[in-house]
Amino acid sequence: IGESDKQIDDHTHTHFDGKAQVAEQIKGIGSITTATLMAMLPELGRLSHKRIAGLIGIAPHPRESGETKFKSRCFGGRSAVRKALYMAAVAAARFEPLIRDFYQRLLSEGKPYKVAVTACMRKLLTILNARIRDYFAENDTAENDIRTA
Repeated sequence: IGESDKQIDDHTHTHFDGKAQVAEQIKGIGSITTATLMAMLPELGRLSHKRIAGLIGIAPHPRESGETKFKSRCFGGRSAVRKALYMAAVAAARFEPLIRDFYQRLLSEGKPYKVAVTACMRKLLTILNARIRDYFAENDTAENDIRTA
């Protein structure tokens, strides 16, 4: 298992050098989560935070019919990314100060556990998307040229 983890880590840092380093700077996002995000979500840093959240399936979709309004639900999207991001959000809620404070505030407001974790997933994804976007804006790389084309 250790050898497989090393191969995944080497491959991720070889092919997604800048993105992988930016992602792993956030507490809670490890090498497996980074590899999943890089492989399954190539749009990271290229789209708005709302579109990225919609791609993954953590953006609430309103359900309305006529004058009837139901609860908004999060559904659809890329399940592998959502599963990896869930575990990262649980870890970040313990170790990343920004996410931890947000998570504690949601719980103190009476939000259920899963609602709070889903909100942390979206916040974590928004932060990661912005950091990768800013990384590309600062560094003139080949991926930056592809992104703006």
